[in-house]
Amino acid sequence: MSVFKELQARGLIAQMTHPEEIERLLENEKVTFYIGFDPTADSLHVGHFLQMIVMSHMQRAGHKPIALMGGGTAMVGDPSGRTDMRTMMTTETIAHNVACFKKQFERFMDFSDGKAIMVNNGDWLMELKYIPFLREVGVHFSVNRMLTFDCFKSRLERGLSFIEFNYMLMQSYDFLKLHDEYGCTMELGGDDQWSNIIGGIELIRRSKGKEVYGMTFTLLTTSDGKKMGKTQSGAVWLSPEKTSPYDFYQYWRNVDDADVVRCIKMLTFVPLGEIAKLEKLEGSALNEAKRLLAYEVTKLVHGEETADQVEEAARAVFSQGQSSANMPTTEIDETAVKTGMSLLDIMVAAGLAPSKGEGRRLIQQGGVSVNDVKVEDVNLMIGEKYFESGEMIIKKGKKVYHKIVLK
Repeated sequence: MSVFKELQARGLIAQMTHPEEIERLLENEKVTFYIGFDPTADSLHVGHFLQMIVMSHMQRAGHKPIALMGGGTAMVGDPSGRTDMRTMMTTETIAHNVACFKKQFERFMDFSDGKAIMVNNGDWLMELKYIPFLREVGVHFSVNRMLTFDCFKSRLERGLSFIEFNYMLMQSYDFLKLHDEYGCTMELGGDDQWSNIIGGIELIRRSKGKEVYGMTFTLLTTSDGKKMGKTQSGAVWLSPEKTSPYDFYQYWRNVDDADVVRCIKMLTFVPLGEIAKLEKLEGSALNEAKRLLAYEVTKLVHGEETADQVEEAARAVFSQGQSSANMPTTEIDETAVKTGMSLLDIMVAAGLAPSKGEGRRLIQQGGVSVNDVKVEDVNLMIGEKYFESGEMIIKKGKKVYHKIVLK
């Protein structure tokens, strides 16, 4: 099966500029393509992971990926999908985030022998001179047309800053630069990038008289349209320091029944023939599909050894009700516990609740247990007696376990 048909069968393709030409190119030629990643944090997240899976499918089929780090575009901020302006970051923060992205990327892509390229658009965007840029690039853009794109139209009522209005021109210039320097003929991205991709294609056609192509892939959402990759405590990160491998595994283990097979198609390399068998499962039988999803995604992000460890930890907790060395753990100061520390403070410190108010609500709803005893007192104070076994286990809901130890 060609990579084009593979991406289609897995439900990854959302829109294409030239469907027939793109299918022919991907089936018969070696295409150099790119996806841009703005370093707005010091770790990639689940939304980025979907994009890297697409890049990996393409690379496995013999096509050449360019991973574009947005060291320049991050100075402006993409207005796509935003209801307000992004917080401006310093050059130091952006450089640090780019370095973090690069380390994570090397886990997913083969950069040996030029099989993939990683570049930073800060190398050319930061050196641009404004008037020459307007004459070379800006002259090809119609303000009237730009205002019809969703990324701008949805912001007009709330306010769109002039700096954000330049973002489309900068991303379009990236495509032109990569086309000239590396022979890049295709830009890929999430479906929210459609208008920015169109901008680059039109710029190259008008300035170079050449045809290039764009393809977007489906955004990672639940069956009812909600964006995936978010929890009560924030985004699901690929960095083990920001989202522990155990919590990462549990996120996928707990997806809704309606989403599990779709996630396996989009986020793993499990063969489509095997997935077809999973589509027939119903009810409790879907638990095996959820386990497969959680294991495969964790293995891709954190490695097989870590995936084995967290799966064992999850099995120990859920099957035998036991603690495990691989359970997510938070250290609490022993002196604070000796004098008495509230459970709410501990829950916030452990990331089990974003605030005391949310923790209080969880307890009132009967969703919190300590050492297998349901908590009814929202003002419960935790003392040394809760650590007689050397650790204290907090259970949130039916499936989230967290170990607290003293330091």
